[in-house]
Amino acid sequence: MNTRIFTWTAIVVLLFLFSVTAMTSCTRIDAGHEGILVKLYGSEKGVQDVSLVTGRVWYNPLTEEVFEFPTYVQTVDYNPFSVNAKDGSVFTVDPTISFRVMPGESPRIFSKYRKEIGQITETTLYNYTRDAFRIQFNQYSTDSIISNRQSFEDKVQAALGDALRKEGFELEQMTSGLQYPDVIVQAVNLKNKAVQQAMQVENELKVAEAQARKKIVEAEAEARANELRQRTLTPLLIQQQFIEKWDGRTPLYGNSPTFFKNVE
Repeated sequence: MNTRIFTWTAIVVLLFLFSVTAMTSCTRIDAGHEGILVKLYGSEKGVQDVSLVTGRVWYNPLTEEVFEFPTYVQTVDYNPFSVNAKDGSVFTVDPTISFRVMPGESPRIFSKYRKEIGQITETTLYNYTRDAFRIQFNQYSTDSIISNRQSFEDKVQAALGDALRKEGFELEQMTSGLQYPDVIVQAVNLKNKAVQQAMQVENELKVAEAQARKKIVEAEAEARANELRQRTLTPLLIQQQFIEKWDGRTPLYGNSPTFFKNVE
């Protein structure tokens, strides 16, 4: 009788241990991540049901769940959206942001949003990004944005960084991908074309002036040369040149040449 009771007791204990083991799971939090242990049921469900865990974590999959939040820098390229400037001009923004979860902040983030980091990135962080651009655009005119683009983008990044920091995120970098309205682009292109044409005409005028000055210099040089030749060509010199070029033969037709020609 005692042996049978002992056997049943051992079986019950083994079944209990097996059931406990079967209801217990283990996971390991990877490097570059923070683990969040979430209680799904019971009196502790609520604000206090989320805790930060690291390393190897044992949990009951029936009543608990473990999430991993990456703490390394992540980069997300959002879809373009339109924003109005202070004077009504429509700009297009194609932003890219790099951010990370601040150390120890993942439980607070999860408690507030009840979402994984990917969902928070596509919803909450996207909305913060749009709002940062919208607020700054409403304070700038079109000319101010174009003339002070770097200052404008710095203010957008500062405002977005402050907003994300309050939510437990650190903004590492932001690029706006800012695109000007088509009317502004066309006006800038026409202005650049006009400037290029004006420069081309100016260069052509400079070339023409240089060529004209060259001709004047050449004409003046030729005139001075002719004047000098006229001064040096005396009758005696012409007579000497005639003698030097005569080949000594008599002409076939006409009068016989005289040794000295009257060149006067």
